[in-house]
Amino acid sequence: MWLKPEEILLKNAFKLWVTEKGNDYFVLQRRRGYGEGGGGLTGLLVGTLDTMLDSTSKVAPFRILHQTPDSQVYWSIACGGTKEEISQHWEWLEKNIMRTLSVFDSSDDITSFVQGKIRGLIAEEGKVSCVQEDDPEKFREALLRFEKWFDLPQKEKLVTYYSCSYWRGRVPCQGWLYLSTNFLSFYSYLLGSEVKLVISWNEIWRLEKTSNVILTESIHVLANGEDHFFSMFLHFNETFLIMEQLADYSIKRLFDKETFQEEPSLSDPLQITKRGLETHARNEQFRAFFRLPKEENLLEVYESFLWVPFSHFNTLGKICLSESYLCFASQDGSQCHVIIPMREVIGVEKPDRSSRALTVCVRGKRALRFSEIRDFERLANAIRRRCGMTASPQHSATTEVIRGECQNLINHFEDNPEEVALMVGQKDSSKAVSTEALMTVFHPQDTENLDPKMLKEKMKEQSWNIHFSEYGRGTSMFCTKKTRDLIVRGVPEALRGELWMLFSGAVNDMATNPGYYSELVDQSLGTSTLATDEIERDLHRSLPEHPAFQSDTGISALRRVLTAYAYRNPKIGYCQAMNILTSVLLLYAKEEEAFWLLVAVCERMLPDYFNRRIIGALVDQAVFEELIRMHLTQLTEHMTDLTFFSSVSLSWFLTLFISVLPIESAVNVVDCFFYDGIKAILQLGLAVLDYNMEGLISSHDDAEAVTILNKFFDNVTNKDSPLPQTVQQNSVGNNDNASSISKVDVSDLIKEAYEKYGDMKSEEVERMRKRNKLYVIHMLEDTTKQNVLRVVSQEVKFSASQLDELYVLFKRQHFLSCYWTMNSPVLLHHDPSLAYLEQYQLGFHQFSLLFSLLEPWSLCSGKDALFLWAFRLLDENQDGLINFKEFCCALDILYSGTFTNKLKFLFKLHQPPVSDLPEDGVIRKSPERGRGKVDLQAYLKQWQDEILKKEESIKDLPRINQAQFIQFSKTLYNLFHGDPEEESLYRAVARVTSLLLRMEEVGRRLQEPTSLQKSSISPTQAAIEGALPNGEASSTPESSSDTPSTPIPQEVEWSFAFEQILASLLNEPVLVHFFERPVDIQGRLDHAKSAQLNAKTNK
Repeated sequence: MWLKPEEILLKNAFKLWVTEKGNDYFVLQRRRGYGEGGGGLTGLLVGTLDTMLDSTSKVAPFRILHQTPDSQVYWSIACGGTKEEISQHWEWLEKNIMRTLSVFDSSDDITSFVQGKIRGLIAEEGKVSCVQEDDPEKFREALLRFEKWFDLPQKEKLVTYYSCSYWRGRVPCQGWLYLSTNFLSFYSYLLGSEVKLVISWNEIWRLEKTSNVILTESIHVLANGEDHFFSMFLHFNETFLIMEQLADYSIKRLFDKETFQEEPSLSDPLQITKRGLETHARNEQFRAFFRLPKEENLLEVYESFLWVPFSHFNTLGKICLSESYLCFASQDGSQCHVIIPMREVIGVEKPDRSSRALTVCVRGKRALRFSEIRDFERLANAIRRRCGMTASPQHSATTEVIRGECQNLINHFEDNPEEVALMVGQKDSSKAVSTEALMTVFHPQDTENLDPKMLKEKMKEQSWNIHFSEYGRGTSMFCTKKTRDLIVRGVPEALRGELWMLFSGAVNDMATNPGYYSELVDQSLGTSTLATDEIERDLHRSLPEHPAFQSDTGISALRRVLTAYAYRNPKIGYCQAMNILTSVLLLYAKEEEAFWLLVAVCERMLPDYFNRRIIGALVDQAVFEELIRMHLTQLTEHMTDLTFFSSVSLSWFLTLFISVLPIESAVNVVDCFFYDGIKAILQLGLAVLDYNMEGLISSHDDAEAVTILNKFFDNVTNKDSPLPQTVQQNSVGNNDNASSISKVDVSDLIKEAYEKYGDMKSEEVERMRKRNKLYVIHMLEDTTKQNVLRVVSQEVKFSASQLDELYVLFKRQHFLSCYWTMNSPVLLHHDPSLAYLEQYQLGFHQFSLLFSLLEPWSLCSGKDALFLWAFRLLDENQDGLINFKEFCCALDILYSGTFTNKLKFLFKLHQPPVSDLPEDGVIRKSPERGRGKVDLQAYLKQWQDEILKKEESIKDLPRINQAQFIQFSKTLYNLFHGDPEEESLYRAVARVTSLLLRMEEVGRRLQEPTSLQKSSISPTQAAIEGALPNGEASSTPESSSDTPSTPIPQEVEWSFAFEQILASLLNEPVLVHFFERPVDIQGRLDHAKSAQLNAKTNK
């Protein structure tokens, strides 16, 4: 590897380096401790230095130095991990540099020329490998060590590296931690003790920060049942962030099969960089905090003060600028944040340059003043540029008009800061299928009704109107502690839909996608898919007691929203609990608004909740268990097994308590959820358990605990709800228990949850989510593995441990197809709706790699062709993929099958395939989830055929023709290559082949006595010569007939039945012994595990 020329002194390096070659201008040196005579104390000391110190000259065992005859200064210009590598550099210097140097008169000119050449070579290489790294020189140095120590495939991309200590028991090993796209690697070498560790990110169960008496700060990694601890990082938080991002990236790519098409920095595994991962993490946090669409990315951040008119002070915070939004979040504990869509901005002014201030004027005669911005002119230009790009035609105006309006606002703002006029923002009216919320249609408010509940409802509305007058209304409203307090007390029925849209960010989604929902409805209605069938089944189970869903109006609206979403996001399609959530959204929001609220919940606020494995809900249950241990210690002391709470709380998370609370109480919970996210649900769950602590502790079993919680939920009321009794679910039928169980008002319950557990931070919840996601996914994967092994074990003779190792190898091979590309057929054609047995499959290329490591015979030639035939034979459903069961059944025959079964397997390989393999190696016939017509009859027929499938008789096998028989004989010859009895086996096959052909020739002559006399070469002789193992195997069995080794008269047509071949081979004991010889299965498995990562196809 070429190095940036660096001046060194040889005076201090005589004891560490030995000169191997030299001339007037260059010196090639070998480091002591490497190569010949590298043992002893010198080798130990040098090896330790190479591991601990970060310098190229102390890492690479070989280097090249530049010198001039009249100078004592040397320059390092190249290094190498092997002698072959450094020799290539030396030869290049001799051929391309040495002859040129003689023309220079000055030593300085020679040195300048050499340095310029080397820098040019480095720059050319850097365009490919190190273009995005902060320090290319040090990164190239680390890359050299990484490749030398771990011997990973060359395609593996090193992301970054850190110096740290790895703890083996209580002994720390100082070394280097390397983080690459697919692996976590560590290397240490101390006084002869080498520690090398390589862990795939997809094998990690836990990744968390820990601390104890010995280690103040360390990173704990749990992988393959082993605990690993890393500490003494110079940049601890940075290291953990990158590790967390890489683990999450691996999970999404390999388990969720995401392709990151909308994120260029992550779309190519070969181009992942530290900077790209940090940017991705920053963008995710930015979008989650401000509830912005997934297309938004954080572009610029400015520290500034924002004048808060309702509090009459400047609050310190940060301005965050994206493509379409200007956001501000305070950092002084005031919990104030505001979101300004660029489409709402009508002007930007700089009224006071001395205070570096900036005033942003928005629609609705509002102005926000930012001050003490370090680069306020750049920010102003950025906002103007983005406003010009996103401004709508109806709000475009001349510069003079905008400037005049802004100046009037600024003057009024400065003269009367305590009386800022804030007007209600107008919302764009977009065409939707249904323009009214169902609650408005089925329960219109009676303005003349003056009962206490309606009066209290009017008071709530008045409180919110006052809030709007002070803090603003619409997309650019200030959100503060007072906003949360109003949410906790309950949102008025008339404002619920508007505030849900605002706090969830759905209002921005709808504003930037006009007409999108109507188009989806037109495209999706009338389609017939698995999702639409499930939707129709659940329509009448969605709040059936509510009048809105006892009519066609509500049912039709629910159908349109769910069907449109299934069409929009086929990866999710439709999942149970979506109908319950959507029905509540339709009660308070217009139909199009309900659709965008559902989008916000499923894709942003509750990620991975609504899919086949409900991973998101399970992750939040794990977070809930962790919070129970932290806050409810009395309960955990009584109930050591908290899995009970996981099972009972699943519906709490999936339906936001809608399925367990009366509807009039549940909507208050939904209010809090849209403002605070999952944090509100976790807080309420803790409050529910805390309220029922005494009963749960005294319960004798899980059933009694469930009864206690159910009775509690039945008695949660909303005393302020203005809904009539015909709409309310709170009961009339539970009056028999009213005397023994007191009623609980939902507002009091929510208030208690915020008072006791409100100090919980959303950032900490997100960290807990990431920490538990790895464990939850691997628990699900382990369950899937047990289900697969239970099914496959009934079909094969492998032991439980062998089958487990085979599954790990098969799954890893599946992942290897996704490690370095996003265009793998496995990724492109992934179908999450398939059963667990089909989730991990191999295409032909990956099958060949793994099968070559496990097959029991050492083939000489024709290996690729045989693998192709085996793949076609095993792919019974012709989908271009092999599942684990099919793979194991084939190996079981080759390892443990009888002589007849093994021979039958080889015989069937040489029969022509039903169909050709497609170019990409994969044919997918299963429909995409959520789209496409599902042929249920075809599935039922396939299942019926599998049930009625009987043992195949040897008499059912078709005969093979002349070309296929010749290829079959060649395959047998190849199987024997390298066997101790190769000569005897060769002769035995020759005898059997000759006998079978002569028998066939005699039969033909008896039937056609004159037909063969016309040929000068007998067909028997030609066939025997064609069967000899001199030629290469053809790519397909039937193609051998096109170019046989020796011409065979075309009029001679003959074939063999399997019984004939079997009977003939049974007469050769050496052949029978070869096929019945036991196979060292464990040896093959161990070999595959060690060689799998770097396995290559033989071509």
